[in-house]
Amino acid sequence: MDTLFRNSLGPTGWFILGIIPPAIFALYFLKLKRQPLEVPSTYLWHRVIEDLHVNSLWQRLRRSLLLLLQLLIVALAMLALLRPGWQGQSLVGNRFIFLIDRSASMSTTDTPTGVTRLAEAKRRVAALVEQLESDMSAMIITFDRQPDVVQEFTNNRRLLREALDRIEPSAAQTDLTGALELADGFANPGRITIEDANLEVDVTEQQDVELVIFSDGRFRGIEGFSLGNLRPMFLPIGSFDVDNLAITALSTRRGEDRPELQQAFVQVANFSDEPQSVVVELHLNDRLVDAVELQVPPGDVASTTFALESDAEGQLRAQLDFPQGFQDQLTLDNRAFAVLESRRDARVLLVTPGNKSLEAALSTERAHRLARVEKIAPAALTTPGFRQQSQSETYDLIIFDQCAPETMPLSNTLFLGQKPPSEDWAKMVEAEKIFAPQIIDWERSHPLMNLIELGNVVIRDSYATHTPAGGRVLVDSTQGPLMAIAPRNRYEDVVVGFEIVGHDDSGALLFNTNWPRKHSFPSFWFNVLEYFSDSAIATSSRKAKPGHLIEFRLNSLAERLEVELPDGVKRQIDLEQPGRLLFHETEQVGVYQVRDSEGVVKRFAVNLFDREESDIRLRARRKGEGGVEVVDSISIGYTDVNAQSPISPVRQELWKPLLLGALVVLILEWYIYNRRVYV
Repeated sequence: MDTLFRNSLGPTGWFILGIIPPAIFALYFLKLKRQPLEVPSTYLWHRVIEDLHVNSLWQRLRRSLLLLLQLLIVALAMLALLRPGWQGQSLVGNRFIFLIDRSASMSTTDTPTGVTRLAEAKRRVAALVEQLESDMSAMIITFDRQPDVVQEFTNNRRLLREALDRIEPSAAQTDLTGALELADGFANPGRITIEDANLEVDVTEQQDVELVIFSDGRFRGIEGFSLGNLRPMFLPIGSFDVDNLAITALSTRRGEDRPELQQAFVQVANFSDEPQSVVVELHLNDRLVDAVELQVPPGDVASTTFALESDAEGQLRAQLDFPQGFQDQLTLDNRAFAVLESRRDARVLLVTPGNKSLEAALSTERAHRLARVEKIAPAALTTPGFRQQSQSETYDLIIFDQCAPETMPLSNTLFLGQKPPSEDWAKMVEAEKIFAPQIIDWERSHPLMNLIELGNVVIRDSYATHTPAGGRVLVDSTQGPLMAIAPRNRYEDVVVGFEIVGHDDSGALLFNTNWPRKHSFPSFWFNVLEYFSDSAIATSSRKAKPGHLIEFRLNSLAERLEVELPDGVKRQIDLEQPGRLLFHETEQVGVYQVRDSEGVVKRFAVNLFDREESDIRLRARRKGEGGVEVVDSISIGYTDVNAQSPISPVRQELWKPLLLGALVVLILEWYIYNRRVYV
């Protein structure tokens, strides 16, 4: 329940403040120290009579304007510390966790004051922070794709305000799961019990924590989460009637009829209830290439294709030009970027005794646009010609199917069902084969596994691909990893523990897996060629999203690189493995440039391309006979958290005007004192 006054000081503070008025009185009641002075007798009697009036206590009090002003200053300060105010949104509880959404959609400028949703969320949290009493504490967590603890539990309002000032917007997606897990760790400590008289007693202090979520709700429900001591409250920020047009795709490709030419494909989505007209401009190195007007139906997409020169290189930018009168409230998705680099067909060598499925996957028209694939038999591995080529960096990738060389070549490699001749993969060499492993997970974020589905793949037998230091498991099974990748100097080695085709005990040919019958099989090999090639198509079409880890192979052997962000800020990166870049600071939309001592060695683009973030309208549901729109609730575990009013009032307090008044009185007292002394 709200009250007129709220205490801001403890007993010690009020005691110190309470002795100030008596001290002021004491200073005025001190007797004057008089110096001996010879004067005429008549003048002396006249001054004695005046002193009788002056030394009277109440006469001095009535005539001292400075005393009254000083007492007024103290009274105003004490009243301000009592924080008088009237009814509004009040804080009920002792501990609070404020979750603030800083994702891409929170940069929308549809608030009543014209600021972004994130700025409005920070303002509302600041208003709640001012209501914290001395026995309350709060913490602040921001979230987009990843959570961040900006300020741990404290009752210091100054620290909380400073933490709010440090929060910056990002272009990443929204994921509430990580933030809830962090909050859960602070609110639900581990349960500790003791036995007392054969009874189990919980000795862990359990305390309810108020969880206040400030977001526009552009995320899906959180499944399988238990709130425990958390008491959630959802305060939505935004509006229902806000329109947005967004670029949801930008890619480059070779022409179907004329593969020597390039094309740029742009897709625009309309997140409104009315058809919209928009002009799409395409720029290459800040030079306008072409502009096309699109008619985009409501809730649908429209696309267009731009023709590019065959030797086009540099930074590609697509942007939207809106008609006069259209108010676009989110600018992050109005531009998209891609990088075109000089085309160089990769050279790939396939060493196989015969594998029709694999050869067919590497001989498609799409594969030919990325690489030139050559084939030899395993018997050629012992020839001087192969040894010379494998040690002279002739090939970008060598695929060893059912065979292995004597030594590792100076190139990237991919082994199928064989053990690499390297001590780094020693565990795999020592391991026995595993039979009928069932795939349970695969690394979807790695470019090799992009858009790959392996849940229905059956495998007869395989090696467990135990990765060396610095490696990553790409496919895992019930009996161990089946596919892994690991760096080797400036190269990378991929090991697939199972063969595509093999032989039984009698030597007859048999399929070791049904993978070639699945759509993911040719897609995987296209990803392999794309990942290990340096063509313009691979560079520009790789989809990097804000907040995601970027992994690249580089031709530079430098151990220290500089990455320039889209806003011009530069980051120095020390590479663990020369020739291999891992970079995670990708929260901005735009083109990133990687440099060594000799210049730019790589460029890559980061784009939003997220329909959930671009659809910036609050999610609404109908309620009541009047059809009034209200914000939809969010689901956390088995709890539906209803949205509070987006414009819920905040407690109005008078302590700031009171302190301002005390400052004015202080200035007035200083002015009067100086006028009386010097004038």
